[in-house]
Amino acid sequence: MTVDARAAVRRPLHLAVGGALVVATALIPSAESVAADQTSEVTLPYTCQFPSGTEKADVAVKAVLPVSARTGEEIRPGDVSVEVALERSALTQFTALEAATLSAVAELTVRNTVGAHTADASWQQLEAPAVTLPPEGEGEDGVVLAATGDVPTVAFGTPGRATIAPAALSLTFASFTQDGTATSPPQLTVACEPADDEQRPLARITVRDSAGPTAPAPGPDGPVPGEDPAEKPGEPSRPAPGLDPDAHRKIEDLTEARLEALDDEDPGSCPIEIPPEWVMTTAETYAAGYANAVKLDGAAALGPAFMKVVLNKRYINDSCASTVDVTSEVEFAYEGKRQLPPTKATFLSYGFMPTTATMVLEQVGPPALVQTHTVTNTPTYPEESTVTAQLSMRLYDVKVNGVPLDVGPDCRTERPFEQVLKGYGQSYPPAGYLVAYGGSLTGYAHIPPFKGCGVGEDLDPLFTSAISSVGKKADNYTKMTQAPLCVATNPDGPDCPPKVPKPER
Repeated sequence: MTVDARAAVRRPLHLAVGGALVVATALIPSAESVAADQTSEVTLPYTCQFPSGTEKADVAVKAVLPVSARTGEEIRPGDVSVEVALERSALTQFTALEAATLSAVAELTVRNTVGAHTADASWQQLEAPAVTLPPEGEGEDGVVLAATGDVPTVAFGTPGRATIAPAALSLTFASFTQDGTATSPPQLTVACEPADDEQRPLARITVRDSAGPTAPAPGPDGPVPGEDPAEKPGEPSRPAPGLDPDAHRKIEDLTEARLEALDDEDPGSCPIEIPPEWVMTTAETYAAGYANAVKLDGAAALGPAFMKVVLNKRYINDSCASTVDVTSEVEFAYEGKRQLPPTKATFLSYGFMPTTATMVLEQVGPPALVQTHTVTNTPTYPEESTVTAQLSMRLYDVKVNGVPLDVGPDCRTERPFEQVLKGYGQSYPPAGYLVAYGGSLTGYAHIPPFKGCGVGEDLDPLFTSAISSVGKKADNYTKMTQAPLCVATNPDGPDCPPKVPKPER
């Protein structure tokens, strides 16, 4: 392995409290906030620019969002819907084309604000199923198009009162005649803006300074000054059985209770963020496991995936909240590419057709993010680890019933998908998943539709219907087993070079 230059002065690996030297594995549902969720809704008047002129529309935006969050914590809006109520006059654009049904794809700009900081996000590919258009001359009613879909996460870097507010809206309509054929033209894209300047946020979220995992940073050559190592139990050598089955609930309860108590205290000295140069180092490890493909009634082996880890990119010790938060980054590597190794999978397509394919999960975007949250005011030091990666799935070398099927060189999911793994552990006594020592992480994945499949014929619908998740449902279970870290500061340790773990089903 490549030894970090800062390891030239040899010293032992000192673990942060709770073993929160963090590593990533590959796959799958994001970290839950310790706060309760709220169902938020706001209705705004919009004006839309149709070819025939300006039309009014009432737009109702709904989403499930947390009441509060920590700085840097990813917030995932859930159950998102954008309902667009069009007046009868707007429908003449389509009834003039003898359209009988109308569907739409919505793209909503959302303005995220905390203090003086504002950033816009795009909620794209929100799909509204077709509705029946009222015949010409019958009544005055319009239609309501309800668009739903998955949207990006958001994180606020500054504490305060954050707002999430709808802004510009784009609608791409598709219209069809009574016999199901597309009209001419088949689509129309319309830009919409809020009709007034009144601020109507979808949600208000209290953002607190990070109250999350791991303890005081070690000095360059030893423990934290003033801390007697004999006062704490010995460092765990490996995860062991016996993890409290309610560990994740206790983490949430302890953290939330402490945060509520902080509302009445002076947090002037908390939290303390340790400069990265004191604790940041590099490590390597492997992970291996299985991913179920529910629609294909089978499982595909994953890995062994080699991972390059940068530990402790962010390290916050909050003695006021009795928590420590560590953020690290991971890059997958296989033959010089950011991906997991190819894996051959065999399934029964549609329950009866034997299909084999080579599958590759490619890492896209920024490095995978690893966040570990440790509660330090309980003797067991429970910790929760969440790994988030952006991946794209590519298929090739496909055979159906033994006959090669030419899918071309770029048969892949139409967009990257976010996969998150979660693991729970405790340090005293050691049990469950501890990032420095490995263990199992589990979760579910939502696989998007496919594109670019087929040579001479469009095979996208085939793979979409056979593999992709239904709607927004994340129904593909994944379990990954991570080996212990081989850390650059301890290159002669028992876990170097990194070992390949035995995957668990």
